[in-house]
Amino acid sequence: MHQLLKNKHLHIVCLDVPFPPDYGGAIDMFYKIKTLYERGIKIHLHYFSYNHRGNPNELNGYCESIHYYERKTGHKSFSFDLPYIVSSRINNSLIENLNKDNHPVLLEGIHCSGIAGYIQNGNRKILIRLHNDESAYYRQLADAELRFLKKLYYRNESRLLQTYQQSLPKDCFYAAISEKDIAVFNNHYHIKNTIHLPAFIPYTKVESQEGIGNFCLYHGNLSIPENEKAVTWLLQKIFSKIKIPLVVAGKKPTQKLQKMVKMYENICLIADPSNAEMEELVQKAQINVIPSFNSTGVKLKVLQAVFSGRHCIVNEAAVAGSGIEPACHIAANADAMASIIMQLYRQPFAEEEILLRRKMMHHYYDNNNNAETLIALLW
Repeated sequence: MHQLLKNKHLHIVCLDVPFPPDYGGAIDMFYKIKTLYERGIKIHLHYFSYNHRGNPNELNGYCESIHYYERKTGHKSFSFDLPYIVSSRINNSLIENLNKDNHPVLLEGIHCSGIAGYIQNGNRKILIRLHNDESAYYRQLADAELRFLKKLYYRNESRLLQTYQQSLPKDCFYAAISEKDIAVFNNHYHIKNTIHLPAFIPYTKVESQEGIGNFCLYHGNLSIPENEKAVTWLLQKIFSKIKIPLVVAGKKPTQKLQKMVKMYENICLIADPSNAEMEELVQKAQINVIPSFNSTGVKLKVLQAVFSGRHCIVNEAAVAGSGIEPACHIAANADAMASIIMQLYRQPFAEEEILLRRKMMHHYYDNNNNAETLIALLW
């Protein structure tokens, strides 16, 4: 049992509303807040409210105070020098609120790091959470994007982020979500004071079921071009040839994707499942198939598959730097993935694989242990 900490206050600045925890960044932010609250940390939450997520009351129970700010849009946030994701979150009211005391500050993402130079320092610690190498992330978004103007925006943002990340303050501390990003920020961006802090997650134990299922599953936010590209690749390169049932499940599938799925008799699309429905699909699938064409950060859907599902087949980009590679079957290309699917589709998922996962997950993805690391860094 961890001892509760008293009279320790922390400012957390979130790039987005950290509730509901329904995508990777929000999951990490929300469960970090929840775990620190349970350790007795008094949290002063600041976040940018700029989309349909609103200002949820569910956060009130975890925070001493909550402040929200409008994210600048259009010409107000335009800059030739700064990436839009950074310039749109430099907010004078936020800076004033942070400078009213000397509590340590956790800035979530490169997105929120633009205010670091304006925070009156003294002896306070400033920690920047690295969700991604954002320059690489936006470059890979550009590669997956088909719309010309959007592709242009992503390429320009990647270029600006490349320059911006070179100039990140050296007197801050950094916590990377993946081990791979530590090497990138150490070697390429010359940020030496970087530690590995795995994602904070909703899963407390491995709940994979022994036995056998009767379908494969790909799940994710289907409105994101990168995920649509992954589904298209699975359909055209693999499931058009092997005829094993595949369920594609996720939020907001595009019309294009819906039409494509109808062309295949062995493919079924489940649009906008609830969290409970998605968890049931992950658990019941014989194989969770999760290729990725973006090698940055950590894929929370892969973690869900490993904590809740049976066999998990990925490519290298889906698990690089995550620490869960031994729990997955890694395919080098489409032919290799098809071969592994055929091999595992009728192979029962065994107890020894569940035990391996439990041992591995406890080492890496224990929220309380990771909170201890964070607390030691901030005080």
